[in-house]
Amino acid sequence: QLQLVESGGGAVQPGGSLRLSCAGSGFSLNYYTIGWFRQAPGKEREGVVCINSGDSSTYYVDSVKGRFTVSRDNAKNTVYLQMSSLKLEDTAVYYCAAVDYYYCLNVTTYFDYWGQGTQVTVSS
Repeated sequence: QLQLVESGGGAVQPGGSLRLSCAGSGFSLNYYTIGWFRQAPGKEREGVVCINSGDSSTYYVDSVKGRFTVSRDNAKNTVYLQMSSLKLEDTAVYYCAAVDYYYCLNVTTYFDYWGQGTQVTVSS
């Protein structure tokens, strides 16, 4: 059974940092393009960052550039999202998603597998 499990969410003050993890089971994440999405209350789910399965090129939405970093650890079958300089508007449920294709596309329906989400709350 192919499964994605996110972890690492929590509450943090503005300017703080968190590292989210997306662990795969039942398949090797290094062969999949992985996207991180987030959904704030009352808003649509939006793409935040993507790392492709080809050359691991990364793509970031403008609002997180310079603050968020995505990386792979193939030995642990895990993709990480390092979030720094967090802002109030980063508060959301964060999801990782996977697709067995080699390029990134910022469309939720493009991805076949989804984790359950992890809550990130930025509050003073």
